Amino acid sequence: MDQFLTSEAMETVIRPEHFLQEANQGDAIAQYNLGLMYRRGKVVPRDLSIAISWFLKAADQGNTRSEFCIGVMHYLGEGVPQNDSKAAEWFLKAANKGYADAQKNIAAHYLEGRGVPQSYATAMDWY
Repeated sequence: MDQFLTSEAMETVIRPEHFLQEANQGDAIAQYNLGLMYRRGKVVPRDLSIAISWFLKAADQGNTRSEFCIGVMHYLGEGVPQNDSKAAEWFLKAANKGYADAQKNIAAHYLEGRGVPQSYATAMDWY
């Protein structure tokens, strides 16, 4: 599996069966795609516990998009208890790999002191 899903593909033609075998064999992109499917709930019934499980498997292999999604889920309290510290931890992992959305989110956390010590200087470093 070598590509990420677009929203259109996920919502119209792709089924979880397309990714399940590869995901079970450890393919991080397939794991991420399954996590996204279960988080969005468009193709399969929304199940946040299954979503976070697939994201964690992909993140264990360094999948940056999964790290970001886990951060968002902790920030919003989706399928996990809301936790700004854990959100910041996951955003920082993805931000350190150059993921722009994670960099923006970790900057906001430092700016507002959410889950990390407030630091305008650190926030500006990320912006």
